[in-house]
Amino acid sequence: MTLAERLRIALEATHDEGPILLAGDHYDFDPGTAGSPAAVLVAVTDRDDPGVILTQRTDTLRRHAGQIAFPGGRIDPEDDGPIAAALREAEEEIALPRSSVDVIGIADRYRTVTGYDVTPVIGVVPPALTLVPAEAEVADVFEVPLGFLLDHANHTEARTTYQGHERRYYEILWSDRRIWGATAAMIVNLSRRLRWTA
Repeated sequence: MTLAERLRIALEATHDEGPILLAGDHYDFDPGTAGSPAAVLVAVTDRDDPGVILTQRTDTLRRHAGQIAFPGGRIDPEDDGPIAAALREAEEEIALPRSSVDVIGIADRYRTVTGYDVTPVIGVVPPALTLVPAEAEVADVFEVPLGFLLDHANHTEARTTYQGHERRYYEILWSDRRIWGATAAMIVNLSRRLRWTA
């Protein structure tokens, strides 16, 4: 079974008893209230040892400065849904051509502590793309092995206090990179789905 097929099966599975997934950065938000819609592209490189494309935000951004993230952002009114938004944002942020992405599907939505409802869009891309970071937003673009990201042994749960409330979050340490917060949580969710449908 190919990686794309495994990903499709994992995303389309709708059994009553599924994996325990992370819903948001904190546990006291009202799931009945909508957050600001956003989307990210989880771009998986199509090779024998696939990787996931991630970015490091510039230190000058007002929000999430210096953090590691998937390419993505707010869903604009002119976007035709989360897939279109994720593809547009990836093209704007790292010059990833929309035509190069084989969209597999939509993963589980995640609510950030800053009030965004983020839809991860899973896509497979060729391994030899030339990616160029948008200077104003992206300090670096790099790839992390998919197997490393999905290995639950690399998912560490941590706690902190944010605005007077305890916040639990995951972090994944790879090389000198710290992947944490919403990005790590979306990776954890994908890992749990793939293990559940294996």
